[in-house]
Amino acid sequence: MQDALVIIPTYNEIENIEAIVKAVFTLDKAYDILVVDDNSPDKTSERVKLLQQEYKNRLFLEVRKEKAGLGTAYIHGFKWGLERHYEYIFEMDADFSHNPKDLIRLYDACRKEGADVSIGSRYIKGVNVVNWPLSRIILSYGASIYVKLITGMRVQDATAGFICYKRKVLEAINPDDIKFIGYAFQIEMKFNSHLKHFKIVEVPVIFTDRIKGKSKLSSSIISEAIFGVISMKLKSIFNK
Repeated sequence: MQDALVIIPTYNEIENIEAIVKAVFTLDKAYDILVVDDNSPDKTSERVKLLQQEYKNRLFLEVRKEKAGLGTAYIHGFKWGLERHYEYIFEMDADFSHNPKDLIRLYDACRKEGADVSIGSRYIKGVNVVNWPLSRIILSYGASIYVKLITGMRVQDATAGFICYKRKVLEAINPDDIKFIGYAFQIEMKFNSHLKHFKIVEVPVIFTDRIKGKSKLSSSIISEAIFGVISMKLKSIFNK
C-alpha cells in the first residue's frame, strides 16, 4: 500500500476511466486509486473491474446504489481511505480536466513544503482555464470572489476540486458533518479546514474542460453554492 490515495468519483465515465487510471499509474510517484462509482448506466464500474486485474492491490472500486452527489462520493472515499491509514488523500476528476502530472506537485506541497491542504488552483496566476465559455469562467471566478468576501478565506479558487488533504485534516473534520454535495461541498471542506487553522496552499494548475463525456454541472448545484456559503458563515459565527 502507498502513502497516497487518489479518489476518483465517477458517473458515466466509461470514455475516460481507463485512460485516467493508466495516466496516474505511470507517474514517477506511486499512488493508489479508489474509484467511487454511482452505479453508472454506461458500466464504468465493469471497466474498472477489468483494470483491477492489471493493477491488483493498487486500484480499488466502491459501487454505490445510485447517483447521490459528488460530495457524498468524496466523503465515502475519505472514510475508506482513513480506515486504511493513507497519509495523503486526493480529490481528482475522471475527465482529465485535472492533469494527473500535477498530483506530484500537490503531494510535494504537503509532504515537503508543510501544507496541510494543497489546492490545484485555476486562479492563483490569472485565469488558467482551457476550453471554457466566457460565461462559465465568469461564473466560476465570480463564485470564488464571492466566497472570499463572505467567508474571509484567503483562497483564490474556493470551488476547486483538485486537492490533497493530509490525513490529520480529514480526521479533524468529521465527514458526517459536511452537508453539501456540489460546488458548496468543495467550499465547505476548505472553510472547515480554514476554521481549524490548517495551512492551505494553492498550487497553480491549468484546468482543461472535458473532451469526452458530459459535464455534471447544474443550476441546483450553483444555487446550493450561493446560499450554502451564507449558511456556512452564519453557522461558524453562532457556533463560536
